[in-house]
Amino acid sequence: MNDSILLRPFQFKTTNFNNRMAMAPMTRSRAGNEGNLATEQMAIYYADRADAGLLITEGTVVSKKAVGFINVPGIYSKEQTESWKQVTQAVHDKGGKIFVQLWHTGRLSHPDLHNGELPHAPSAINPEAKAYVESGFIDTVTPKEMTVEEIKETILDFKNSAANAVKAGFDGVELHASNGYLFHQFFNGTSNTRTDEYGGSIENKARILFETLDALKGVIDYSRVGVRLNPSMHGVQGMTVDQDTIPTHEYIVNRLNDYGLAYVHFSEPFTDVSEVPYAVTEIAKHFRPIYKGLLMINKGFTKETGNEVIKDGYADMVAYGVPFIANPDLVQRFEKDAPLNAADQSTFYTFTAKGYNDYPKMDA
Repeated sequence: MNDSILLRPFQFKTTNFNNRMAMAPMTRSRAGNEGNLATEQMAIYYADRADAGLLITEGTVVSKKAVGFINVPGIYSKEQTESWKQVTQAVHDKGGKIFVQLWHTGRLSHPDLHNGELPHAPSAINPEAKAYVESGFIDTVTPKEMTVEEIKETILDFKNSAANAVKAGFDGVELHASNGYLFHQFFNGTSNTRTDEYGGSIENKARILFETLDALKGVIDYSRVGVRLNPSMHGVQGMTVDQDTIPTHEYIVNRLNDYGLAYVHFSEPFTDVSEVPYAVTEIAKHFRPIYKGLLMINKGFTKETGNEVIKDGYADMVAYGVPFIANPDLVQRFEKDAPLNAADQSTFYTFTAKGYNDYPKMDA
C-alpha cells in the first residue's frame, strides 16, 4: 500500500529521498570492453531503477590492482570517468540519486587478472575462496602482503577515484569495507596478521579505513560518502568471526559518527551465525544504538520486513539487491503489491544482454 513507511519520501539532514528503498551494489560484469568503461546499456539499467531512494552502483575498481572480477568497470582513468557521465545523467534525468561503490578486492582475486602477478592483501594468507576470471570461478591463491608504501598508494587510489566520481556527476561514493574485500581483510584477525601500524590492535586494523576517509577530505564532502560494513560475515569469502571482530566494528562505527557521513550501510549475516561464538545475529538492532547517522540495512528483506525494521527504529533505509535485478520497477511493484519477476542467477555475471535489461515491467 502507498502508506507504507518504506515508500514515503523522507529527508535526512539536507538530503531528500524519493523513498527509503536503496538499490544495493551488485556486480554484473557488463563492462567487458577495452578500458572497462561504463556503457549505454549500464545507463539504461540504472536509469530504469531511478525511482529508488538511492542507487548504489556495482563495485567499481579504484585501480588495475583492485580487480577481482572480469568485466567490472573502473573509475580510475579519465576515459572511465567520462564514460560514467552517461549513467549519472540518465539517472538524474529520471529524478534519481546515485552513488558509486569504490572497490578493491584485495586477496579475493587471481594472478590471471593481474598479468601473472599476485593480488595484494594485508597478509600473505589464501582466503581459500573463488575468483571470477575468463574461464569462470577458480580457486584463489596466496596473495602478496602489501608494503606500507603500497597501502599508502592504495589510499591515494581511493582518493583519485572519489575525485573522479565527483567529475562524473555522482551524488556520492560508497567505500566497500565489507564482504571479505580489502578493507574488511584489514579488519579481520584471520586475514591480517601484520605487526606494523596496520595490524595487531583494533585501532591499527581499522587504520586504513580512517586514513582513506581522511584522504577524501578536500575532494568530496563527507555528507556524500557512505561506508559499507558486514560485521558478522562468517565462513564466506575467507572471513571468520573471532573475539575481536564485533569490537573492531563497534570501534569503527563509533568513530564514523565523527565524520558526518551520508550513511553507513550494514549487511545482516549471509549465513546462520546463531551458533557462531562472538557473532551478532541481528546487525541493525545491535548497531543502531551506536551509530547516530543514517543507517541502511541489507540482506534478504521483503517489503514487509523492510517496513518492520524501519518502524522498529533499527534502520532508516533498506537496500534491496536481487529483487532490483529482476524488477526494474520494484518500487512500483511494492506500491501496488504486485508479484515480482524471478531473477535468473545464471545471467548475473555474464557479458550478454540477456538477464540485464530484458526483465519485463508491469506496464510493458
